[in-house]
Amino acid sequence: MKRLKAIVAYDGSSYHGWQKQPNMLGIQEVIEKVLYQIHKQEVEITASGRTDAKVHALGQVFHFDSDKNLSGYQWKQAMNRLLPSTIRIQDVEEVDCDFHARFDCQKKQYDYYISFAIDNPFLSPYVNCIPYKLDFSYMRECAHVFLGTHDFTSFTSAKIDPRKPRIKTIYQIDLIEEKQGLKISIVGNGFLRYMVRMIVQTLIEAGRHRISKEDMIEMLEAKNKMSCRYKADANGLYLVKVWYGGESDES
Repeated sequence: MKRLKAIVAYDGSSYHGWQKQPNMLGIQEVIEKVLYQIHKQEVEITASGRTDAKVHALGQVFHFDSDKNLSGYQWKQAMNRLLPSTIRIQDVEEVDCDFHARFDCQKKQYDYYISFAIDNPFLSPYVNCIPYKLDFSYMRECAHVFLGTHDFTSFTSAKIDPRKPRIKTIYQIDLIEEKQGLKISIVGNGFLRYMVRMIVQTLIEAGRHRISKEDMIEMLEAKNKMSCRYKADANGLYLVKVWYGGESDES
């Protein structure tokens, strides 16, 4: 039995998130059905983490076990022949049998896209289109509030499991101006549910001068799920990359 590590990109617009669930179609279910077709038996996959409904991915990682004797290239070709065009395998490689896509993850990068082209009807599934100007310089200043290791209880779902650790480390936050828009890139050792979207919307509110840097510091230090009421729309969020041991930032 071999363990395979796969990288997958997907358009989350038509799916109810990554996780398999009753009465709603998740990306996990679609991939597992394809693996069932190949193996003629159930094959469970484990991802680096869940993404919510309408969230996209360029570099989600999952692992699965198989007794099939296929190369990485053959796995990629076989799966992509059966998968819909909205879910595409980018790479497959054999890894050590104790590799775990979730528990071995060392850091992740999420990018969030904002556009001011509000009259373009083709953008809305993939970026957050907003009709107001933002103070990019002030947003960059405020982003420093989140850098480092903090208890992010204030920036997560009110339904989070009380046993789940809330302390996370943010290594980098970049605000990159693009034509008619802005990309916010965040790299950290892990993220709580809604954490990236809540940080992004808080930065947007600061960019509109509706809240101050001091307000953001108070929210973070409160460690209270009711202290931040901001959450950006899911459609602008992308899981870009997942790092594991021995991988460089350029890999």
